[in-house]
Parts: sequence; C-alpha cells; structure tokens
Amino acid sequence: MWVRSIAWGVVTVSSADETTHGFKDAVLWPGGAREWDWRESGTRHKPGIHPKAVEELIDRGCAIVVLSRGMDLVLETMPETFERLKLAGVRYEWLQSKQAVARYNALVSEGERVGMLLHSTC
Repeated sequence: MWVRSIAWGVVTVSSADETTHGFKDAVLWPGGAREWDWRESGTRHKPGIHPKAVEELIDRGCAIVVLSRGMDLVLETMPETFERLKLAGVRYEWLQSKQAVARYNALVSEGERVGMLLHSTC
C-alpha cells in the first residue's frame, strides 16, 4: 500500500494493482488499508493513540510502525503504546502527518514490512 496524497481530512491510498481508496484517517499495513476508527481502541487526541490501536499492526507482522501526530501535531501517543511496540520488537517513528506519509512511503519502497496509523486533521 502506498499513500498517494494527504490533505486536511482526506487520505488517498493505493495498492499494487492501483486500486485507490479514500479515508479520513487510515490504518495501513503490507498489502492492506482501512479506515481508522478511533472508537475501536479508545484513541483520543489526549492522552493519544491507545495501545489497542497498534495491536492490529503487530498481528499483521509489521516490523516498523509509523505513528502520525496529526497535521498540527495535536494527536499524542500514550507512553504505553510505545512500550507495547517495544515489547513486540517493533520499531516505531512518531512524526507529523505529512512527514509520516513521506517516511512510510520511503520504507515501503525499501521493502520494509511497515504499518502506519495516519491522522489527516489537527
């Protein structure tokens, strides 16, 4: 999966066969993507990305997870989320959303097993 574009409130992703999908927020993993519904894990801007939100990416075998902080760096991440990733042996990067997209796409192009939680607003 590749992130083709990100703008306020809109993320466009495409797969190897060029199928495109649009989301507000997205969960991406090798070979797939879906809408990121924060209610599933209890994620909120504060205290931030909940550890439950990364379980799917761990279960899908991601070796690296890119966590976005939002376009204006409002989205936080709970310390327990970082600890959960470390415990699973998953490297992570925590970046502003546009920087997160650039880094994710670079890792995909390098053949890494990368996943991402991408927030397209604040």
